[in-house]
Amino acid sequence: MTKYDIAIIGGDRRTACMIPILAEKGYRIICFRTVRITYSPSVKSKLYFAKSLREALDSTSVIIGGIPFTKSDSLYCEEEVSDATISISEIQRSIHKHQKIFAGIIPESFRRTCEEREISCYDFMLDEPITLYNAVSTAEGAILEALLHKNTNLHMSKTLVLGYGRCGKVIADRLNGLHACVTVCSNDANELALACALGFETMHLSNLWRKICCYEYIFNTIPARVLNRRCLEKVASNAIIIDIASNKTGADYEIAEKLGVNIRFCPGLPGKYAGESCAKYLTDYVTTRI
Repeated sequence: MTKYDIAIIGGDRRTACMIPILAEKGYRIICFRTVRITYSPSVKSKLYFAKSLREALDSTSVIIGGIPFTKSDSLYCEEEVSDATISISEIQRSIHKHQKIFAGIIPESFRRTCEEREISCYDFMLDEPITLYNAVSTAEGAILEALLHKNTNLHMSKTLVLGYGRCGKVIADRLNGLHACVTVCSNDANELALACALGFETMHLSNLWRKICCYEYIFNTIPARVLNRRCLEKVASNAIIIDIASNKTGADYEIAEKLGVNIRFCPGLPGKYAGESCAKYLTDYVTTRI
């Protein structure tokens, strides 16, 4: 089981960009269904592409998956090269005692099964530094998405940030740096107090439906349906909504489409725009634990 040092399975550009970094550190890598990127000859000499999941997992004691590890109960692969998905049960059947698995948002049931079989699971998204770095990449990607799909400046624009957790804080900070007129909206008194202390305009979530019409750029980070029909009906015709909440939970997309609201669901922004930067943090996390 030690023909290779590390197996990388699925994921997006974040995990794919870990490959050259790990190879430069001398690790031999076997890949399965990773995003294809360009590798130097020195990296290629330490890299092999498996023909099956079992071949990859039988060849090493360290496994790296994507963020998230699974999607719809299957291995998450941004670039599927086959119609056949890899179910989570198939992964469970293929892993071995004493292996180490690194991935993001690992399902609790999978984690429990691994624990029973003496397999170690390390969840990237339970590590506070990684989640903060991820928030930076998400914030920059969200702002880029807004600029790519609207022909106006953020400078002096009326901008609304829904939620003031990790991502909301960084988005508001970056927008403030671009001299947008930022309002933070939340139903959490502590979040609103902190945002106010840092100089932002604030609004309680209960007032969103009354005042959402005033904003040109709207960034949603709240994983609950805060953008319901009542709010969407009042969104300005020239506004854009960038929704980064998980699984389209932040808005009623069916109603938004009927109303012609310019809303964009933007998952996986760190992998889309900052794969190399994220890969460095993830690689450091892995190499200090194997």
